[in-house]
Amino acid sequence: MTITTAAPDTARRAHPLLLTALLTAQFMALLDTSVVNVAGPTIRTDLDTSGAGLQLVISGYTVVYAMLIVTGSRLGGRHGFRRVFGIGLVVFTVASLLCGLAWDDTSLIAARAVQGGGAALMVPQVLNLIQATYAGADRARAMGRYAATIAGGMVAGQVLGGLLVSADLFGLSWRPVFLINIPVGIVLYVLARRVLPAGGTPAARGLDVPGLALLAPALLALVVPLVMGHELDWPTWGWFSLGACAVLFALFAIVERRVPAPLIPTELLRVPGVVAGAVTLLLVMTAFGGLMFATALYVQSGLGYSALEAGLTFIPSSVVFATVSLRWQRLPAAWHRWLPTIGMPIGALGFAATGWAFGSGQPLVVMLATMIVSSFGLGVAYSPVMMLGLRRVPLPRASDASGLMVTMIQLGQVLGVAAFGTLYLSVGGDFHHAGELTAWAIAATALATTVPAARLGR
Repeated sequence: MTITTAAPDTARRAHPLLLTALLTAQFMALLDTSVVNVAGPTIRTDLDTSGAGLQLVISGYTVVYAMLIVTGSRLGGRHGFRRVFGIGLVVFTVASLLCGLAWDDTSLIAARAVQGGGAALMVPQVLNLIQATYAGADRARAMGRYAATIAGGMVAGQVLGGLLVSADLFGLSWRPVFLINIPVGIVLYVLARRVLPAGGTPAARGLDVPGLALLAPALLALVVPLVMGHELDWPTWGWFSLGACAVLFALFAIVERRVPAPLIPTELLRVPGVVAGAVTLLLVMTAFGGLMFATALYVQSGLGYSALEAGLTFIPSSVVFATVSLRWQRLPAAWHRWLPTIGMPIGALGFAATGWAFGSGQPLVVMLATMIVSSFGLGVAYSPVMMLGLRRVPLPRASDASGLMVTMIQLGQVLGVAAFGTLYLSVGGDFHHAGELTAWAIAATALATTVPAARLGR
């Protein structure tokens, strides 16, 4: 995400509705990351899709988003933020229509992938334009609202998904989850053409086509067998695919050392804290994404709750996560470097307690309490990880560092759904047993996160 220095008078030239337009776009893209978790069981029934197909519906959007987000940021700098934002918004909106019209799981998965590509063009321009347009106190306020939008979107995605599915508007079942983007997208496009500045970043880095050409098949070779393997009894091609994934990632590492504008510059990885921060974020979001998916299945398919009731179950933990994420800076500065190593064990404890609640069939209120504990721990750790991971990055590398962190966040959600979703769907026995083992595996992942997190405090 390109970070540029605003001219002294750019803040005065910002249109009053500029930030509204940018944050609406961010909210739309974030919503479509989480809203499908609640709609998933209904989609699975309506389209008669498999568990693997449902995982691909959720992860297809995120994996394309993750692959292209750095490229989308660089395109905005080279060709103009408003132009690339508009193209991304049009792609996102049209893909939302195609999602709403999908007739089977294959068409829905394909439309979700296109939607992820649109988000990857649109969303990077949000931070690009905030950084390039606002200065001083105006920028601080804009960044505060940006953080609040991300935190609020976590709650809204779950609740809105439940409301729309339960309302069954015009007998369309889950489809309004995607169709709601169409009127919002049209209004936002008209607004963006009026209020977004047309400029870019003259010194924007070039594109890394060879790196992208290797990263895309490498991620697919990893995600597809993880998602589909359990339903196909782990076929031979799946193991070959995982082997090919390792080869492709090795080739990617080699190519990145030789191209002029790599997706992940080698010198960036040498900055203290960057690798530890990226690995920590990857593991945190793997745990978080896996639990969100498994809990949605447990509550609806297992306990028989409606989509609305399932969405409402996420509110307490999401509010806790959002509140802690926004207020941790009020703690003494000397504590900040210790927060990730404090928060992640608390999160792991909460995940393990959720596993106990799943396995022993505890009342819903007990399960909600355990999820609040894990969310508190993640909230304590999440934002400090970003701060500590980026604190030593020089300004010329800030764009690539931010892009790397956001990519790790998206990839973590993909891996969480693929790995822990597969575990939940593969475990024999009843849903209580499946939920228990999955939550315990997620707890182990969260606990392992304390190893790279501890390096951030040095």
